[in-house]
Amino acid sequence: MELTEKTMQVLKNYASINPNIVIQEGNVLKTISEAKNVLSSVELDVTFPKTVGIYELNEFLSVLSLVDRPRLKFEDDHVLVSDTSGRSRIKYFYSDIDMLTTPAKDIVMPESQVNFTLDGATLSSIKRAASVLGHAEMSVRAVNGAVSLSVIDNNDKTSNAYSIDVDGTFEQPDFNFIFNISNLKMIDGDYQVGISEKLISHFVNIESGVQYWCALEKTSTYGDK
Repeated sequence: MELTEKTMQVLKNYASINPNIVIQEGNVLKTISEAKNVLSSVELDVTFPKTVGIYELNEFLSVLSLVDRPRLKFEDDHVLVSDTSGRSRIKYFYSDIDMLTTPAKDIVMPESQVNFTLDGATLSSIKRAASVLGHAEMSVRAVNGAVSLSVIDNNDKTSNAYSIDVDGTFEQPDFNFIFNISNLKMIDGDYQVGISEKLISHFVNIESGVQYWCALEKTSTYGDK
């Protein structure tokens, strides 16, 4: 089999969430961070013939880059990677699945109290602002009737802050949802975002359909909670 551009993009992104992965038989790929606070799932445009474990996903991706248009043949204990001519071959052994971090079950997203559209340019600007200001958190609040995203230091109310408004809706205006920006490891693109008062969020890539569920910080507030 050959891996498509979409599949390669997802694998590279998933390597930033967790250095290892269990590739399940079929066309659905999932990963979860070692801290269990970020989970992602996507339906691919290729189908894997068997379930395999990869301990160092970045290393595996580097192996694929050794040949032009890699072709993969999944054997019992290894995958054989070759080029289109068949002259170059790499034997890459699987890892024990029991040693790897994999999602135990799917997340059932509760009802979202806040919903908004997050385009790729806005997400990039938030990450740049966090780097420039040296802040680690993003606050989502209602400001003058709009959903406002702010890069903040939640422990210092007088710290410099970057804010940007996005198109969205909310059930009531008294909320302050806090994200750790290091958890926003999404593939580039535009997203529909839902946030629940139960401190879980759901990001759906509008183009590719890749989904992310991110836990919010416990300092988040909603109404009287």
